[in-house]
Amino acid sequence: MHYFTFAEKDTTIYQASASLNAGMDEILEVRKEVSDSGDSVNVSRILMRFDISYISSSIVSGTITNPKFYLNLFDAKSSNLNTSQSLYAYPISQSWDMGQGRSYDNPITTEGASWNYRDGLTNGTIWTSEISGSGGTWYTGSGYVASHSISHKTIDIRMDVTDIVNRWLDGDVPNDGFMVKRSGSVGNLDSSADEGSVTSFGQLAFFSSDTHTKYPPTLETVWDDSKWSEGSLSPLTQTNIEDMVVYMKGLRPEYKEKSKVKFRLVGRERFPEPTYSTTPSNLTVKYLPSGSSFYSIVDAETEDVIVPYGSGSKISCDSTGNYFNLWLDGYQPERYYTLEYRVQSGSGTVDELDQYFDEGFTFKVTQ
Repeated sequence: MHYFTFAEKDTTIYQASASLNAGMDEILEVRKEVSDSGDSVNVSRILMRFDISYISSSIVSGTITNPKFYLNLFDAKSSNLNTSQSLYAYPISQSWDMGQGRSYDNPITTEGASWNYRDGLTNGTIWTSEISGSGGTWYTGSGYVASHSISHKTIDIRMDVTDIVNRWLDGDVPNDGFMVKRSGSVGNLDSSADEGSVTSFGQLAFFSSDTHTKYPPTLETVWDDSKWSEGSLSPLTQTNIEDMVVYMKGLRPEYKEKSKVKFRLVGRERFPEPTYSTTPSNLTVKYLPSGSSFYSIVDAETEDVIVPYGSGSKISCDSTGNYFNLWLDGYQPERYYTLEYRVQSGSGTVDELDQYFDEGFTFKVTQ
């Protein structure tokens, strides 16, 4: 399954305006501004936190097993990017307040996290760091860093942050969120340290949790929740699968956003042979290949893939047929989603098949 958690809070902190709070901005930025003379560099960094208490309790109960975690950030017109570069995430090592400011406030809002302060100018709680210049604090070392390579063509981020989230889940460090930044630090002029060098890498911009689009940051939890027990059902043969149709049983047009839904699907041969039975042959349920049948979820309007084919989207089976489960509280409400399927069979043989089914099965998530 793929379960999506929306950011509880996020903000950008700016070196050039060290007391500015931008907690309500719709855009998060990883900027780098280099003076014409090359002797001055100003950067910005992203802070964001996700509440993982539900994930933690689900792991303890055994509902979620052996999960992987991904940080998803969606491009908001990044500009002037180099051909390739890397973005890094670290666990923040101190608590912070999001604040209610915006980067364009005049006068600026100084209450809430900023480059100099964790909670704003009034309380004046500074970031305590061995690195001069503030700009937040974070843990480093093995298990405390994640990275993602990007280019000017592929700017959306899906960063594997499994090691960091596991540190939080294991209680090694408290969950104060992610620091997202380029490598190195301000003042470090090592040419291999992107943030401190005098090389310009462009301005990265991502939608924040306050965006009015469908692209807020998410923490994606992925695990294999498939189960298999075919009971007395018969399998679809290789011949059946070669010319097969897929349909849904009981698909409703709408589901509430907090729903946990079991979707049932049936695969059968397109032209079933007639048999002498009390059950018509076209109603006889057979099961899809185990471990190699998958579903995918696609946004019906934008065609963005929400759930890709893979280990987190395996189709299950019980004594009544094939199914899969979805937790819809991580889906954007008031949007339509399309269900698509992939069935593989005969792997490694001359009869190997890999088929895709898009039959227009669509549902809406409502508030």
